[in-house]
Amino acid sequence: MKRRDLLQSGAVMLLLGAHHIARGGIILAVRVWPAQEYSRVTIESDTQLQFKQYFVPNPPRLAVDVEGITLNQALKELVAKVGPTDPTIHGIRVGQFSPGVVRLVVDLKQPITPQVFTLPPVAAYQHRMVFDLYPTKVIDPLEALIADRLQDSAAPKSGASTTTDPLGDLMLEKAQKPSDSVKSASSMPMTSSSKNVIVSVATSAVQAGSKVNNDIRKSDATSTMATPPAATDRLIIIALDAGHGGEDPGAIGPGGTFEKDVVLRLAHRMRDRINARTINGNAMRAFLTRDADFFVPLHSRVDKARRVQADLFISLHADAFFTPHPQGASVFALSQGGASSTAARWMADKENKADLIGGLNVKAKDAQVKRALLDMSTSAQIRDSLRLGGAMLGEIGRVGNLHKNRVEQAGFAVLKAPDIPSVLVEAAFISNPTEEAKLNSDAYQEDLADALMRGIERYFSSNPPLARNRSV
Repeated sequence: MKRRDLLQSGAVMLLLGAHHIARGGIILAVRVWPAQEYSRVTIESDTQLQFKQYFVPNPPRLAVDVEGITLNQALKELVAKVGPTDPTIHGIRVGQFSPGVVRLVVDLKQPITPQVFTLPPVAAYQHRMVFDLYPTKVIDPLEALIADRLQDSAAPKSGASTTTDPLGDLMLEKAQKPSDSVKSASSMPMTSSSKNVIVSVATSAVQAGSKVNNDIRKSDATSTMATPPAATDRLIIIALDAGHGGEDPGAIGPGGTFEKDVVLRLAHRMRDRINARTINGNAMRAFLTRDADFFVPLHSRVDKARRVQADLFISLHADAFFTPHPQGASVFALSQGGASSTAARWMADKENKADLIGGLNVKAKDAQVKRALLDMSTSAQIRDSLRLGGAMLGEIGRVGNLHKNRVEQAGFAVLKAPDIPSVLVEAAFISNPTEEAKLNSDAYQEDLADALMRGIERYFSSNPPLARNRSV
């Protein structure tokens, strides 16, 4: 009898244990990532969480009931993590709604389109529940660049009239998505003050199977051209892609330096230089795929650059290895075939996993469509990317060590814009203590930003930006 009683009590304990596991998730950490593009809230737990969400439009707020947990200190800390400058979130309230159910209410500053999803354990993270809050009113990035340039060109000079409307001087053919009609801005007569800010762009969306024919350049930059392309009066746009961000720290140096932080600082320095330069009299503008600490999926980085019709795409990273000995900067271009080395293949595989760590919502409606565009690389794009990479590598070698003295190639997802010369720069090995210190040094960052800028100018000296022919 005693044995039977023990077995029965053991069965009850097993049942209770299973129920406890199913209903007793523990919240480990909470994080908030504010950005103009979207704000993200992450709740990390030791088990996968079940939830129900409710969106109330007026006033805008998102309620999420998380099942199988109890309110603990980590969740309470979520309230204090929302800052006053968050562009989307006004505040967060949490409470024990019922036994085993915690309700979170996200009070919003503006209408949003919410995406709430879960992620399995990866890297240093356990189970994550993610709230991505996208504002319904989206700022057009190309219009923002144009407006910034117009503001500069409209600055009154001594004795000059200040009554001219700068927008009346702009002739703009803006690229649209396939579902949109192509629109054009004012076609009023051009004045001399706006001559250098005309933008003529081809449609940036390329449907699957369509022929990519934008910006095909000459096959040999060093060959003598019978009729060199004339300089065009238009805005030259350089897309700067600071790698990683938000939930994805990138590589971490022995001193605790995050790759995402040093490359963002480098991107800001490059932005200042680009915005102050001209090429053949044409104004330049930098476009950052992320200008703060937030996560951007790989396909979105490419899509952003194409939406603004970037002339070049430069992805900034800091290398890492298992040992602290490797050092030096590297430059990579895309490969349609195999990687140029085992190390290049390993590097591409590592960088292509950023979406898993950063937290991509694979159920998003447009993710698969955008990802398909990444396979439409062209030999012309790769050829020009190698030229750009060679120009930049030569300048980097003047301010620091090179890991390889040639441009390497591999299948980096972020370099697969079919119509934009694209390179990935590994500024140094953050896993090397000496180079980690250099990456944190203002002096080295300034030298590197100067070198990269000289590389861009060197590339354009042999490959002047061509006029973009409108193609619909």
